[in-house]
Amino acid sequence: MSEYDIFKVNNRMPKKVRLAEITMRDGLQHEEAWIPTEAKIYYLQELAFAGVKRLEVTNLGNPRIMPQFMDAEEVFKGIRSDIFEKRLTKRNINKDDIEWTAITIRESAVDRAIELKEKGYGPDRVLMMVSTDEEHHFANSGTTLPTYWKEAERCIKKCKDAGIKMNGTVSTIWGSPISGPTRLEDAIEFTKRWLSIGADDVEHADHDGSAPPDQVYRYFSMLLDEIPNPDLHVAHFHVTRGWGLANVLATLQAGIEIFEGTLGGLGGQPTNFVNRTPVPGTGAYYYKDPNVVGLPSFEDMCVMMDEMRIDISGINIDRILELGTLMEKTIGRRLRSESILNGRIPKEPREDFKRPKLHADKKRLGERPGQIIPEGWPEKAQYKVE
Repeated sequence: MSEYDIFKVNNRMPKKVRLAEITMRDGLQHEEAWIPTEAKIYYLQELAFAGVKRLEVTNLGNPRIMPQFMDAEEVFKGIRSDIFEKRLTKRNINKDDIEWTAITIRESAVDRAIELKEKGYGPDRVLMMVSTDEEHHFANSGTTLPTYWKEAERCIKKCKDAGIKMNGTVSTIWGSPISGPTRLEDAIEFTKRWLSIGADDVEHADHDGSAPPDQVYRYFSMLLDEIPNPDLHVAHFHVTRGWGLANVLATLQAGIEIFEGTLGGLGGQPTNFVNRTPVPGTGAYYYKDPNVVGLPSFEDMCVMMDEMRIDISGINIDRILELGTLMEKTIGRRLRSESILNGRIPKEPREDFKRPKLHADKKRLGERPGQIIPEGWPEKAQYKVE
């Protein structure tokens, strides 16, 4: 490879990543139309068949607040069914290699996750969340930070006893839509706090699209200097201001290996309407247009990393693009994946776009096939830097 190869220039850049697909939770929590249970199960199963091994299934919180997830138990039954597991086996996929996650912001939801686990079809991993801005944290959870940390500690112990992993998310790392600027150092401290009370990994989230790429690189570099195990860190971005994939690249350059995305870039703040009916959600939207606050497109992330020669752990990109196209039908509108529109980058000549006149003109002008500079010019350009 060239001395300018990106992996040589930046020795922290991973050559292999793990991609988590979270459409059925983060993607759908922002949708104002009810998505059928059968569709949710279909996409989760097909994403697993396509090689995705980290999948968010649903939110186990109060369905009165987010009724999009009132079918959480039925969805879990669908992905834990004997028929589905037999179909995995036929495809030589080990069901134990797939990690199913549910969001459980409060202790009641954690208890529900444990109950489903005891019934034989619960999650492998759950997620609780703190924000470094207490105002934002209170808007999401309804508790003060000290109260929540105690609750999280209790929940982690419960989950350990039940054989469920716990992810601790840190939000408002790069700023808060409520209180404005925040400190990166606070997020590092919160990460250590999660790990100190037993969290299995930590999601580092830019939930409101406040993070410019240079500060993303700075934060994750600081983080890995302090906590260098990449297995502990998950990157989660929103594209509110259009920086999603730029931030993914900055995070790769810092050395992070686990990323989350959604089909078509769906997602964002929980909706306050479902099927034309007002619901609590998390209150009024923080943004003028709630349709532009989703995650990086999972399709585009797969294609970009594949083009960068980064191993995406056996994910079938062509099938992911097909599922992204189907998702547009399910949602009922054009979504944000550029790769859905334009496909993968061609690796072979495209004969249908070639102009036959080119070869006739070269022959008429006395130029050889493949000749690209005028006859008599030096083989290499004679340019000297002044």
